[in-house]
Amino acid sequence: MNPSTALARTLVDELLRQGVTEAVLAPGSRSAPLAFALHDADIRLHVRIDERSAGFLALGLAKASGRPVPVVTTSGTAAVNLHPAVVEASYAHVPLLVLTADRPPELRGSGANQTIDQVKLYGDSARWFVEVGAPELGQEDYWRSVAVRAIACAAGGLGTPPGPVHLNLAFREPLVPDGAAVPAGRAATIRRATGTVRVEDDLPDRTLVVLGDGADLSVLELAASRGWPVIAETSSGATGPNVVDCGELLAGWQVPERVLVVGRPTLSRAIGRLVASAPSDVVASHGTWADPRHTADRVLPGVPAVSRSSTGWVAEWVEAGRRVRTAITPLLQELSEPSVAVAVASSPSPLVVGSSKPVRDLLLAPARTRVLANRGAAGIDGMISTAVGAALAWGEHTVALVGDLTFLHDSNSLVIGPDEPRPDLTIVVTNNDGGAIFGLLEQGAPEHESAFERVFGTPHGVDLEALCAATRTTYTRATTLDELRKAIRPSAGISVVEVRTDRTAAVTLDVRIREAAAAALRG
Repeated sequence: MNPSTALARTLVDELLRQGVTEAVLAPGSRSAPLAFALHDADIRLHVRIDERSAGFLALGLAKASGRPVPVVTTSGTAAVNLHPAVVEASYAHVPLLVLTADRPPELRGSGANQTIDQVKLYGDSARWFVEVGAPELGQEDYWRSVAVRAIACAAGGLGTPPGPVHLNLAFREPLVPDGAAVPAGRAATIRRATGTVRVEDDLPDRTLVVLGDGADLSVLELAASRGWPVIAETSSGATGPNVVDCGELLAGWQVPERVLVVGRPTLSRAIGRLVASAPSDVVASHGTWADPRHTADRVLPGVPAVSRSSTGWVAEWVEAGRRVRTAITPLLQELSEPSVAVAVASSPSPLVVGSSKPVRDLLLAPARTRVLANRGAAGIDGMISTAVGAALAWGEHTVALVGDLTFLHDSNSLVIGPDEPRPDLTIVVTNNDGGAIFGLLEQGAPEHESAFERVFGTPHGVDLEALCAATRTTYTRATTLDELRKAIRPSAGISVVEVRTDRTAAVTLDVRIREAAAAALRG
């Protein structure tokens, strides 16, 4: 067996032995040994022509399943195109395994085609980088050891947070396989550390819990025992009697004695100000903690254990949330971005939501489980591929809610080969012809009007129906909320539902919603 084939087959064999069930491949020549090995393996393989889409597809598969997923590219800029997904996986603690093919050392710096410096290409975004080296027969135990450690490191089993691991593989020709069997090697295992850290509950009765993306939901048991209200961001997936409805609109209504922050809140400036205004405890997650304002008093290694019960003050917050819901409901009866978010959230299907405005609009919807969002780096890139990966991993009808710029940024992910697995995915696109979120920020102030439309509003004028037709993607336009609800249905494939909205009206509606909420809290 030639060394390149031996390395590829050994790695793939060990990945399967460590529990890998999915893999994503972008085509290329230098990565041919891995392509052949994956094609012949007992694994569900996904092939994508765009490396950026491939990276985010792997991220969606890994994020939804919780298991490491390898993504394979050839050398050169193909590997560079994985960088956005690697960054997102790093900040969101997603177990991504990046396998980049490379030229051997003698071709680097020589002007050889498709050859760049791939050593530590992703910098600190990779939990671990390995220059595996040009293969030689007899290194099978080393290759298996690398695979085992890579899986353990990506999954957070070696004392580091889960995240991307980068293996750079220098393949020499020949790159095509011969008929030899997979090289034998030792059956490597990893013994994971076990045990829990007990943190005593010494928090006061008037504690408020704030949950962000990736929150440890065991805190809900503690909140229920102590009678604490919970403000939960959309992607935390937290539900229950202590989760306050319209919590973001209640931020600042009362100042708690202490705030307990679990996960990574990123969606609301009002929640950020609330956390900074009171003494706060932050629960560390994966060795890091969320304290962007540097105001936390304490960092806890875990969620405090339930040790006593109290009535707390949750009833006050739940009643306030009910009043706010009653006040804003009349404003959500007509077609708008917030009303679309509320309608989408009413679907029983799991939900993938894009960054920017859609994920914030969902703060107005009742809390629900199984909401997936890329909040690690909070970019708009790769969301369609992420949704495809999540829907494939869940294996059931899934709904994605994205804005038009997010959709256009990743629209080439609708290009899927005829023999590839296809999810049952409905993509709802709120199309306001540009960037609505900026109208709600400082950039939307009247004094910036002369520059706003061109450099922030960025109208594009794209015909989404024509774009969908180019990829043979089922398209529907919903002009009412009833039409939208009817369009969100299983379809045994990918479908797009466009809802056209108005950016200027969105700014006005946001003001009206906040005024109605404030009046309800005063009353």
